[in-house]
Amino acid sequence: MTPFRMARLPRLLPLLLCALPAAAQDLPPLPPGDHAAWQAIGRVNTRGYNRRGMCSGTLIAPALVLTAAHCVAGPEGDPVDPARLHFVAGWFGGDYADHAQVASYEVHPEAYKDHRLDIEHDLALLALARPLEIAPLTLGSTPAPPFALLGYHDTQPNRLSGRFDCDGTRAHALLRLSCPVRPGNSGGPVLVREADAPDAPDAPWRVIGVVSATNARSTLAVPVDEWLRAHLTRGAPYTP
Repeated sequence: MTPFRMARLPRLLPLLLCALPAAAQDLPPLPPGDHAAWQAIGRVNTRGYNRRGMCSGTLIAPALVLTAAHCVAGPEGDPVDPARLHFVAGWFGGDYADHAQVASYEVHPEAYKDHRLDIEHDLALLALARPLEIAPLTLGSTPAPPFALLGYHDTQPNRLSGRFDCDGTRAHALLRLSCPVRPGNSGGPVLVREADAPDAPDAPWRVIGVVSATNARSTLAVPVDEWLRAHLTRGAPYTP
């Protein structure tokens, strides 16, 4: 069971992903030919004594991965040693686009209070030991449907899964999305299509949030915020 308790939204979200009931639906696997377009999304692997786990994460700068804060917490809510974390981008079966050890990480300054997770700030940034040779995804600013959810989960751990037709609305400071997810999808990106110009024929998908939790019918996601944007605008090495 999850060590976390909801600090502010116990009625909206009774369960974190790692306590998800077996009845939850899966995000369907992407066709093999679509994987090349999403190499910036990968698995955040955690290893420890007699234990392995995973979350999903997104490369948003050459050596910076966005994921959920609860993905870097141990069984008692204490910080995980960065040496136990590894990011594998574009994982597909036994193949991958690139990978790197996590050198350090930072969680949102308001994510934890007295070992309790405040889900409204469930964000973490992983600094990789080296830049990856992959084009990062960029951040967006328009949290409006349709939303896309992408990531790896327990029933498809070796293949990227996702949906591109999720509805959603604001729920307090969070996004409540119509597509349910499974364990492993934590930390994965929520994306929308945003055009650089009003008449752009093929707008790119941009990251506007991070998957945090589910109740087997819907998903709660944390929108990107000014804390996150500041890390991408303060200068090298993480300038987008």
